[in-house]
Amino acid sequence: MAAQVMHSPLRSPIPIETLLLAYRSGIFPMADSREDQDIFWVEPRDRAIIPLDGLHVSKSLRKVLRADKFKVTMDEAFEDVIRACAAPRPGHPESWISERIVASYSALHRAGHAHSIECWIETQGKRLLVGGLYGVAFDQVFCGESMFSHSTDASKVALCWLVAILNKAGYTLLDCQFMTDHLATMGAVEMPQADYLVLLHQARGKPHMWLDAAYREFAAGAGYSSPGNAIAQFLTQTS
Repeated sequence: MAAQVMHSPLRSPIPIETLLLAYRSGIFPMADSREDQDIFWVEPRDRAIIPLDGLHVSKSLRKVLRADKFKVTMDEAFEDVIRACAAPRPGHPESWISERIVASYSALHRAGHAHSIECWIETQGKRLLVGGLYGVAFDQVFCGESMFSHSTDASKVALCWLVAILNKAGYTLLDCQFMTDHLATMGAVEMPQADYLVLLHQARGKPHMWLDAAYREFAAGAGYSSPGNAIAQFLTQTS
């Protein structure tokens, strides 16, 4: 008799309250692969953050910002961004972002606690998503989860917009979870988890502005000739 193959049912998304409690405790979920329905909770030994007054923006990147090479939006294509982050890329065929992770963070986004920054380009009359990032917001904390780029500088521009928005809104902590060479070039620093937990505790309380309100100010130009000029000038003043 042929063996019967039993497929386990699709696991339900992680409850929103569980996710927020985990982030407030300094831990976060990951999966072993895209197909894995199980998740495990991670508490890194060392934590990477980008000081909100310490973003490194090169002269060439400032030129890209001022040129408005990309149309930048916020929360316009959250699921597209998270799926792009999960897609295979050179040197990284596998991903920790499983379908259960996608469903969980999409629910968190609908509840107003997860946000995305998108970078678009216009080509042949169509708008293409070419870069972006997403993460979790609570108290005065933003935990960056992942980013992607299909065009030179797209993820860097998204990060610049994020840092400007967080500063404008009154956030005090930008968590990057794990250090990478890319993040190091942008000003990320590494610290023991215990030190991160102190910063996490100090970042309790509400920011003075909603993130979408801060985004709209920059998107409107904030008194400058263009959104990109507004971002570049703001970062010059705060970094």
